[in-house]
Amino acid sequence: MKRINIYMAVVLTMLALLSTASFSQDKPVDLSGSWLGKIDLGTVELRIVFNIEMSEEGVYSATMDSPDQGAKGIPLGKVTVTDDSLKIEAPALMGEYLGKIISSGTIDGTWTQGGREMELNLELQEQEFQLNRPQEPQPPYPYTEKEVTFENSDAGITFAGTLTIPGGDQLYPAVILITGSGSQNRDEEIFEHKPFKVIADYLTRNGIAVLRYDDRGVSKSGGSAIGATSEDFKDDARAGIDYLMTLDVIDKSRVGVVGHSEGGLIAQLLAAEYDDIAFIVMLAGPGTSGAEVLLDQSEYISLLYNVPDSVISLNTELNSQIYKVITEESDPATGLDRLLKHTEDSLRSKNHDDVLIKEIRNNLSQSFSPASYPWMRYFIMSDPAKILPSVKCPVLALNGSKDCQVLAEKNIGEIKRILTESGNNSVTALVMPGLNHLVSEM
Repeated sequence: MKRINIYMAVVLTMLALLSTASFSQDKPVDLSGSWLGKIDLGTVELRIVFNIEMSEEGVYSATMDSPDQGAKGIPLGKVTVTDDSLKIEAPALMGEYLGKIISSGTIDGTWTQGGREMELNLELQEQEFQLNRPQEPQPPYPYTEKEVTFENSDAGITFAGTLTIPGGDQLYPAVILITGSGSQNRDEEIFEHKPFKVIADYLTRNGIAVLRYDDRGVSKSGGSAIGATSEDFKDDARAGIDYLMTLDVIDKSRVGVVGHSEGGLIAQLLAAEYDDIAFIVMLAGPGTSGAEVLLDQSEYISLLYNVPDSVISLNTELNSQIYKVITEESDPATGLDRLLKHTEDSLRSKNHDDVLIKEIRNNLSQSFSPASYPWMRYFIMSDPAKILPSVKCPVLALNGSKDCQVLAEKNIGEIKRILTESGNNSVTALVMPGLNHLVSEM
């Protein structure tokens, strides 16, 4: 769920204050470049990249990438180089890196986060770290690719997209691809990964026409996502479906929806409302309420990093209170004021210090802005148990076993249970081993 926070895969709690401060030394060693290492979490290895820069004045700054979790450009704090030592503070992640400079291209050290210390040895890369994407399709393609536009007339927004059509003279089934949370382009591009381009290529090569489009306010599409909710994005997707229905090459009886993450929720909403949708595919889609998805996500990541039980309990309690307030208050200004006061009162009643309270208040203010509040409120209140019983078309649901954001076993189990109990017998719901939230091995 990228709109929730693209850093959610590595941020353990909401108790940290974002910082982009830097620190300078009198005669700094130049460690500029991309430094790559791995941390072993027992169940999985995660690659970590520190992107270090030094200004002409000798001032260091750094960002962090977590390629295996789809996170890039995470702001870090102070960077200190003294003699043969490197220290990088990461207040937004409640983490810190301490390293010993072995050579011009090697640093051995430890990454500490949530009270857990992990070995993290770094090697300098010859160039900025990039993931190898051999699956990304390259032209020439054995199908027709067209730039197209369609309009959500009620919202007054024109969308730009790409339509791929198999070769030949016949009617083709078609799908529209719906991105996950956050404003994204038609390829759902993140960390040089273009999952929708890969999916569109595969489906079109196998006889299915595909429409993928830039989200509102992104690239060549008009409008803005500010204040919009999943319901609005559902209407955007419906406009794309209506466009497909106008095309002579499309079999109108076989038009379906493929939605990733939040797009999986939108696929549910579309199928529940419109009888002309022939099927839906949910990739890393939710089977539990939005509030439950977020609470499970936070707890799972915290456990993965061995965060103390007391911190997990506090975080769960605070988040539950926050979601309750957001559910009760539809007005962003009133809701933000109330959740800030409620959270502060709760912390003070437990005798937490002013520094922690200030950090949490600042983090909440950044996380729940008036612009994003309507989306967050809608998502928290969303509940597949109230949507899926109205979905009567065939459903394919796939979640990755390594997904830290929408936990696979629980959500797949709920999707299958709700649909079958409501009489839908055309359901395939599977956990895909080794795949993450992007339904990728990264």
